[in-house]
Amino acid sequence: MSPPTSPARQQDRHHARHRARHHVRPRVRRAVATLAAAVAVLGAPAVQPAHAAAPQVPVFHDASGLTQVAGGSLVRRDTDFTLTVTSAEVAGPHRIRVFLPSGYAADPERRWPVTYFLHGGPGTVDDAAAVPALRSDDMITVVPDGGRKGWYADWVMQNTALGAANWETFHLQQVVPFIDANLRTVPERTHRAVAGLSMGGSGALHYAQARPDLFGHVAALSGGLDFGMAEVRAAVLATELNLPGVWCAVSSAAPGTCADYGPYVDSDAIFGSPYPVFGADRVWKAYDPAAPGNLSRLADTGITLYTGDNDLIEGYTARASHTVASRLDQLGIESRLVDYGDGASLAPTCNGGHTYACWAPAFADWVPRVTAAFEAASRRPGS
Repeated sequence: MSPPTSPARQQDRHHARHRARHHVRPRVRRAVATLAAAVAVLGAPAVQPAHAAAPQVPVFHDASGLTQVAGGSLVRRDTDFTLTVTSAEVAGPHRIRVFLPSGYAADPERRWPVTYFLHGGPGTVDDAAAVPALRSDDMITVVPDGGRKGWYADWVMQNTALGAANWETFHLQQVVPFIDANLRTVPERTHRAVAGLSMGGSGALHYAQARPDLFGHVAALSGGLDFGMAEVRAAVLATELNLPGVWCAVSSAAPGTCADYGPYVDSDAIFGSPYPVFGADRVWKAYDPAAPGNLSRLADTGITLYTGDNDLIEGYTARASHTVASRLDQLGIESRLVDYGDGASLAPTCNGGHTYACWAPAFADWVPRVTAAFEAASRRPGS
């Protein structure tokens, strides 16, 4: 036990604490001020002034069969926001993420070209955040929900556990005119592109074929483009049945996790029977993005294909991409195929696999090219 402290000693300690407070507090205040300034430079929201204005985004009005969900908007900044809408064509609420050019608000007379980005399965609209090139100051980027396994098609079966699933109608007849009605777009095919990866790659090529009046440019990255390949049909079936295994790789799911494609649906739900017996697979053939008859509809479209070949999935997408490029050549239709193999020729981050580490630099290559094409279209007489 410590001996008692004398009154004189206690008084000395009191004065010492008093002096310490007067010496330390200014140093603390200066340190806090310095830290706050440093954090402000880094952009941390915690030190933003209390009176800072909330981000302002364009006001959207319901149109083309889309109804906005009250309270369903998420505004990250005035150039990055998400709307939630409902439609009779697809059951449940669905999100649409929008990236605006940084100069959109400052130049209210200017109209902008648009690229529609179609995510893979079982991705979401937020997958676009993994592709920095889509946040372009030269165009608007729109990312509509494509479902965990929508395959960008109007399903044969509409009475599955997922309910109404007319994804193609939702996107082409509702989302596109909804965006044109609410944003300052250039509503012409020469200023509109569609691009996608994996499931969205086949969707992008199909949409460009189904509506050449809407899209003048298309990019398909690592797409299951050839529906004549048994492996591509197997990928669709695996998503319908939500099967585990190798097709866990066909997604942007976190490493080490298996993709979840949602509730089980019948194997014939999307495209009908996949078996080429007595014409049972007629819907597959009609949709097939690699079919020469469908490819012929791209005669006046800018076409770019990207693929690696360094894992099992990319081995299939490489075969499909080369088949499409070869058939386009036979039809006399110009296209650009970038087969980056093991990824060494594309970017240090890319290993040639089915991953955003390759898709992000592929988009970084494509976006300046498509925006240059938009600009060239603007300079043509009559534009």
